[in-house]
Amino acid sequence: MPQVLEFKLPDLGEGLTEAEIVRWLVEVGDVVAIDQPVVEVETAKAMVEVPCPYGGVVTARFGEEGTELPVGSPLLTVAVGSAEGDLPEDLSGKGADGAESSGNVLVGYGTGAPAARRRRVRPEAISAAGAPVAEPAPVPVTAPAPAPGPVPAPVSDEASGPVAVVSPLVRRLARQHDLDLRQLTGSGRDGLILRADVESAIKAAANGTAVAPSVPVPVSPLASRPAPAPVAGERIPLRGVRGAVADKLARSRREIPDATCWVDADATELMAARAAMNGAGGPSAGPKVSVLALLARICTAALARFPELNSMVDLEAREIVRLPAVHLGFAAQTERGLVVPVVRDAQSRNAESIGAEIGRLTEAARTGTLTPAELTGGTFTLNNYGVFGVDGSTPIINHPEAAMLGVGRIVPKPWVHRGELAVRQVVQLSLTFDHRVCDGGTAGGFLRYVADCVEQPALLLRTL
Repeated sequence: MPQVLEFKLPDLGEGLTEAEIVRWLVEVGDVVAIDQPVVEVETAKAMVEVPCPYGGVVTARFGEEGTELPVGSPLLTVAVGSAEGDLPEDLSGKGADGAESSGNVLVGYGTGAPAARRRRVRPEAISAAGAPVAEPAPVPVTAPAPAPGPVPAPVSDEASGPVAVVSPLVRRLARQHDLDLRQLTGSGRDGLILRADVESAIKAAANGTAVAPSVPVPVSPLASRPAPAPVAGERIPLRGVRGAVADKLARSRREIPDATCWVDADATELMAARAAMNGAGGPSAGPKVSVLALLARICTAALARFPELNSMVDLEAREIVRLPAVHLGFAAQTERGLVVPVVRDAQSRNAESIGAEIGRLTEAARTGTLTPAELTGGTFTLNNYGVFGVDGSTPIINHPEAAMLGVGRIVPKPWVHRGELAVRQVVQLSLTFDHRVCDGGTAGGFLRYVADCVEQPALLLRTL
C-alpha cells in the first residue's frame, strides 16, 4: 500500500525563519532518492540546496519559484512504498537497513545513498500500485446552481495524506469557516482545491444550514473612510540578503553606542613588501599575497595587543565577553548584496593562509554557494571600501561584534618623508568601535599600531 509523506521546509539553522524558493530541482512525477536535493532556496544567509529525506515519487509541490515560505510549511509530497519492486533500492523509501527515510535535511549529512537520475512516472503507474482513489458520490440536485461548485466526496477513515491545496490563503479561509478540505473535490488541475472551490462550499453550507440571526455590529465612522492611496514609486521587498542586512544594521544602530577614529598612513613600504613577496622566485616563491591578506594579518596582531576589541556585550548578563579566537570577517559586495564571510581562527594563520581562505570565500560569495556557517560567528570585521574608489567612511559595526576597521583606497599623495616633501602611497584607516567595551585610548592605540605596521611592516616580525 503506498504512503504519501509530506516533506516540510526544515529548520536551516542560524535562527532563520523563512526561505525563498529559487529553483525547483524536481518535477511532479519524478523519482527521487533519499537525500537527493529537490529544491534550491535562498535564506537571509545563503543559497542552500535542500535534500528530501524520503525516496519515492514526487506527487505534489507547494509554492512557485520566487515564493517565500516559513520554516515548517510543506515543500512537497512523496509517495513511498509504492511500486518498490520496480525501483532500485536506493530510489525507494527504504535503505539497506529498512529505514523509510534518512531524517536528514542538509546536503552532505545524508545516508550516502548515490544521487539517481530523475525518472518521470505516469500518474497511472501510481494508481495501479494500489493507491486508494476516492470516487465522488453522486449528489442530488434540487435546484439549478448559478455556478458549478465542489462536490463533497466521502473519505475513508484511513485517509491521512496531505490535502491537494497549494495556497496558504485557501487553507486559512477553510479554517476560518470550519471547513474540512478533505470533504471537497477540487476543480483545479489534478484535483487541486482552489479558492473558488472553498468559497462555493461556504455558500452551499450557508444555504443548506439554518443560521442564527446575526447581531448588527456598529461600524466606526473611520472604517467607512477610503484607505489612503499608496505612495507612488517602485516597491522592493526587504527580504533575503537585503532584508537581513537591513535588520542587522538597524539593530547595530539601536544597541551599540559607536564612535569612530581615523588616521592617514604611508603605505609605501607595505606595497613594496608585498611586491617583494609576490616577485620572489625559486624556493621562496609561493601564492600571491593580496593587500587585504596583509591588512588582515596586521589586524590579528593588533587584536593580540588590544583584546578588548575582540569581544561582545551580553546585555542580559550585563557583561563584556572577551573572545579567545579571532574569527575575522571581511565585507564582500556580490550581485545578491553585501555579505561578510568569516575566516575562522585567523589568529593562528599567516598572511598566505589568510589570503588563500579569503580567496576561497570570495569565490563562494560570487557564485552564491556560501553556507550559513561561513557567514556567521565573526568577532571582528575588516572592510576594504577602497575598492569602490573612496578614501574614508564611518562603517556600521557588524552586530554583535565590537569593532570594524575600514580601509580606503591607496593613492599617491604629497607626504613629508624624512623631512622632505615626497609623493607616497597614502591610505586612510578608520576604526569604528563599541564605546561600551573600551575607551578612546584603547581604540586609538589599536589604530595607531595598525598604522605603524602599514608604514613599517618589519614590526610584524616580532610576532612571527
